[in-house]
Amino acid sequence: MQSTIRMRAAAVGALLGLAAVFAGSGSAQAGPPGATAGDSAAADTTVGNVTGFSADGSVYHLNAGAAEARVSFVSTETFRIELAPDGKFTDPTGSDIVLPQGKAPKTHWKEKSDRYELSTGKVTLRAYKAPLRFALYGADGHRIWSETRGISWTGDTTTQTLARGADEQYYGAGMQNGRGNTSHRGQTVEVGVDGNWDDGGHPNSVPFYLSSAGYGVYRNTYAPNTYAFDDPVTASAKEQRFDAYYFAGSGAKDVIGQYTKLTGKPFMPPIYGLENGDADCYLHNANRGERHTLDALKVADGFVANDMPNGWMLVNDGYGCGYENLAETAKGLQAHDTQLGLWTQDGIADLAQQVKDGQRVAKLDVAWVGAGYKFALDGCKDAYKGIEDNSDARGLTWAPESWAGAQRCGVQWSGDQTGSWDFIRWQIPTYAGATMSGLAYTTSDVDGIFGGSPQTYTRDLEWKSFLPAMITMDGWAASDKQPFRQGEPYTSINRKYLKLKESLLPYMYSYAHEANETGVGPVRPLALEYPDDPEAATDAAKYEFLTGEDFLVAPVYKDTGTRDGIYLPKGTWTDYWTGRTYQGPTTVNGYSAPLDTLPLFVKGGAAVPMWPGIRSYADRKSDSPLAWDIYPQGKSSFDLYEDDGVTRQNRAGKYATQRAEVDAPRAGGGDVSVHIGASKGEFKGKQTSRPYQFTLHTGDAPSDVQLSGHKLPQLTSAAAYAKAAQGWWYDRDDRGGVVKVKTASLRTDEAFSLKLKNTSAIGGARPGATAVVAAAPGQELGAGAAGKVTVDVTAGNQDATGVTVGVDAPAGWKTTTATTVARIPAGTTRHVEVAVTPAGDTKAGATTLTATARYGSAGQDRTAVQPFGVSVMPAPPGGDVWASDMEWLTSTNGYGPAERDRSNGESGADDGHTLTLDGKTYEKGIGTHADSDIEVYLGGQCSKLNADVGIDDEINGYGEVAFSVEADGKVLWTSPKVTGASATVPVDVDLSGARHVHLKATATSNTHTGDHADWAAAHFTCT
Repeated sequence: MQSTIRMRAAAVGALLGLAAVFAGSGSAQAGPPGATAGDSAAADTTVGNVTGFSADGSVYHLNAGAAEARVSFVSTETFRIELAPDGKFTDPTGSDIVLPQGKAPKTHWKEKSDRYELSTGKVTLRAYKAPLRFALYGADGHRIWSETRGISWTGDTTTQTLARGADEQYYGAGMQNGRGNTSHRGQTVEVGVDGNWDDGGHPNSVPFYLSSAGYGVYRNTYAPNTYAFDDPVTASAKEQRFDAYYFAGSGAKDVIGQYTKLTGKPFMPPIYGLENGDADCYLHNANRGERHTLDALKVADGFVANDMPNGWMLVNDGYGCGYENLAETAKGLQAHDTQLGLWTQDGIADLAQQVKDGQRVAKLDVAWVGAGYKFALDGCKDAYKGIEDNSDARGLTWAPESWAGAQRCGVQWSGDQTGSWDFIRWQIPTYAGATMSGLAYTTSDVDGIFGGSPQTYTRDLEWKSFLPAMITMDGWAASDKQPFRQGEPYTSINRKYLKLKESLLPYMYSYAHEANETGVGPVRPLALEYPDDPEAATDAAKYEFLTGEDFLVAPVYKDTGTRDGIYLPKGTWTDYWTGRTYQGPTTVNGYSAPLDTLPLFVKGGAAVPMWPGIRSYADRKSDSPLAWDIYPQGKSSFDLYEDDGVTRQNRAGKYATQRAEVDAPRAGGGDVSVHIGASKGEFKGKQTSRPYQFTLHTGDAPSDVQLSGHKLPQLTSAAAYAKAAQGWWYDRDDRGGVVKVKTASLRTDEAFSLKLKNTSAIGGARPGATAVVAAAPGQELGAGAAGKVTVDVTAGNQDATGVTVGVDAPAGWKTTTATTVARIPAGTTRHVEVAVTPAGDTKAGATTLTATARYGSAGQDRTAVQPFGVSVMPAPPGGDVWASDMEWLTSTNGYGPAERDRSNGESGADDGHTLTLDGKTYEKGIGTHADSDIEVYLGGQCSKLNADVGIDDEINGYGEVAFSVEADGKVLWTSPKVTGASATVPVDVDLSGARHVHLKATATSNTHTGDHADWAAAHFTCT
C-alpha cells in the first residue's frame, strides 16, 4: 500500500509534541484568588476597583486588591500595560524580544472623580476606577480604543476585552496561511505553533495585531494567543499574567513602524538574498541515488546554461544528508555568482567554520526544534550573528517557525507543502498579510516540495517572482524542481519571470532599505496603501497584492487562461504587458492570462528603477546602465537606494540615494519632465558615471526630447535606437506607445533633466481614444490542421481607422497576412477571423498567440496588442482505443503520477503493480489516487466509454472513493461510493459528440488512505 508519510514528518511530530511546551512557556502558575496553582478550570475573574495609585516618572502603578497593574510609557505614542493578578510582575521574554528604547518621554497625570488620566503630548490613557478599566484617547480627544470590561483571568489565561467600532478592521497576527491581507473582522485568529503548514495553519505567527482605528497591540509573551475580532473583541494569552504594548499612530504604516522600533526593524538582506535560491541534498540522497556535494556545481551550471538567475544554493537539504568538500563547493558556486547555504541538520555548533569555508545562508529547519519560541528566536539571532562574526557579509537566515523579533534576523518560510492549484490560491493572501506584522520577507517553496506539475510550477513561480524572497526546492518530489527541468514552454516562461525579477532588483532593494528604516515590507495588502477603500478590506482584494506601491499582482490560481475578479483601487492602472489602462476603482473580469502571462498592473505615476538584461547582480559593471520605467501622471518620485549589496558597510553610512522626480499632466496632453537628482553618498564600487535608459508610457509621440536643455537626436527604428549612443525613439508598437530614451554616460554626482515636449500622461493625449483587442478564451486548433481564430477589436471614444489585424504565432506556424478594416466607429466592436495553421509537430496543450491591431485614432498612429491562449489538440482517435494509450491533455493525481496499465504507485512513474479488481487482473487501464482527473480529447469521434472501476485489491479493503465521467463541462455518469471491499463497478457511458472527456476519482472521506482508484480496461469506441 502506498505511503503518504512525509520524510519531514519527524520534525512535524516533534513540533506537535512540543505544543505543550510552547503553550506553557512563560506562564505564571499562581491562580486567581481562591484558585489552586495552575487551576485552568477556575472561574473567570475580572480585575476589581482601584484601591491604590502611585506615579514614578513615566511609570504608574494601580492597585486593585491583590492585583496590580503597571503602565509604563516608552514613547509619546507607545506604552506598556502589565497586570499581575497576585501583584507579582514577571517577564519570561526578558531582553529576547523588546529592544532598549532609550529615555522615557515626559508624562503627566491628573485625577478625576471616576478615573486617572495618564498623558503624553500625543495620547491620554484613562484608567477608570470602579472597576479598573482602560481607554485610550488621542490628543484631540477622540477615542482610539476602550475596554468594555476590565482585564480578566482564569488559572491559565488572561483576556482583554475591547469595544469594536462600526467599521473597524483588524490585521496582523503574523503569517496566517490563507488569510491576512484582508480584514480579520468577525474572525478568530490563533497565534502559536500548531504544526500545520497548510491552509488554515499559522506558522511564523506573531502576537501582534493592528486596527484601522489607529492602534496596534503587541502581547509581550511566548505563550499562545487567541484573538476573536467579534463585538466585543477578546484578546487572550495562555498565561496568568497580562503584558501588552500599545502603539497609537496615524495609520497602519506608522503603527507597524512603532512595533518594529520596539521589537526590531526587518534586517537588510544582502542583494543575493533577493535573488532566487535553490535547495537539495547532494550527498547520499535517498531520492536521487549516490551523489556528492560538488555535484551542486553541475546544477549551478544548469542555471547558467539556461540563462536563469540563482543567487544561492542549499547543498545539504535532507535529513542525514551532510556535506563534504565544503570550501571547494563554496568556491565553485561563487564562480557561478552563487552563494553557499546550509540546512541546519545538526544545529549551528559548527557555523563559524562553515562560514569561513564560504557559507552565507543558514536555513534553520532543525535549529528551531527545542524548548519553545525562545529557542527558535535564539537560533535565528545566533545563526545571523554567526555569519556576520565570521565574514564581512550580512546575515541571512530562513526559518519555518518563528515569533516576534525574528524579522530582524531572517526570512520567514511557511514550511513543507504540496504543489497544486489550491496551494497557489491560499498562499496569495498569506505573505502580504504577514507584512502587517512587520515580517518583511516571507515566502514558500515554488510549487511546494511534493507533488505539483509543470503548469502549477510555472504559475507559482510567476507571482513569487514579485516576492522579495524566493526558493525552489528539489530532491523531495518525484523529480527535481529547478526551473529548467520542466521542458518547453515552461523553461522559457520561468526564465522570463526570473529575469524580470532580476531586472527589478534596484526597485526591490530600495524597498528592502525602506523596510529596514520603517518596518514596512515590500509586499503589501491593498488595505495598507488604500485604507479608505472599503473593498480593500474584503475578499474583493484577497487574491492579489501590491509589490511596493507601484505593482499590483493578481496571480492565476486555477487551471485556466483567464482571470476574473481583479480589483483595481482608485487611480490609473496600466497592464504591464499590453499598455491598456484602467480607471479604478473597478473590477476586471475575463482578463486574458495564458500560461506565460501573470496579471500585472502598474500604478499611474510610477517611476521604477531597473537593471536591464542581467542574469545576476554580479553582472553589473562600472559602465552598466540604469533604466527607469516611467508611467507619467501628475507629480511623483522614487528614491533609489544603492550600496555594495553584500557587506555591512551600509551600517556605517556607506550607501547612496538618488531621487527621480516626474512632472506630467494628471491626464491628457502636455509636457513630461523627469529630473534625476545627484546621487548622494558613497560606497565601495559606486558608479561615478553611467548611461541611463528611460521608457516613458505616454501613448503619444513627443515633438522633441531634451536632455538638460539640449535636444536629443530622434531615431526612426529599433535598430537605429539600439546602435545609437544616445537619442530617442517613439515605439508605437510597444505597449500602446512608449518613448524610449538613452543617454551617454553621465556623472552620478550631478543632476540632469529630461523633457518630452507635447506628449501626454499615461493613457494618451485623448484619454479613452485607444482601441482594445480581445480574443475569446477556449479557442482550439489542431496540430498541422488549418484553422481560424477570432479577434475582437473595439474602438475607444474615437473612431479607429485603417485597422490592420494580425496574429503573431510561434516559429513554424503559418498565419494569413493582416486583415484590413477601413473603419471601426467609436465604441463598437469588429470581429475579425485570422487563419492560423499550427506546426505539425506542435505538442498538445495551451499555446500563447498575440493579436495585434494597428490603426489610427485621434491624430496618432497606434497599436494595440493582446496575448491570448489557444489550445492545440492532438488528432482525435481513428478507431477504438485504450484510454491508457491516448495522449492525456491533463493529468492530476492525489499522490505521485497517474499510471498507465499499472496501479497507482509511489512518487515515481511506472512504479505501480498489475491492475487487480475483485480478484481479476487487467492488462490495460489507468491507476490513480483520489483526487484525480485525467483529460482526453475525442473531438466528437467516439460514441462510448467502457471500463471496470474500483479500488485496487492491493489496498486490502481500505479506501473510499467515487468515480465520474464528464464531457464538455457536463457530468454524464457518477458511481456510487466505492470502498476497498466493494465489487467492481461497470462503466458504460454514451459519449456521442463529446470533445473533451474527464475521468475523475474523488475521495469521499477525509483520510485519503488507500484511495487507489483503477479505471481497468478503460477504452473508447470511436469511428
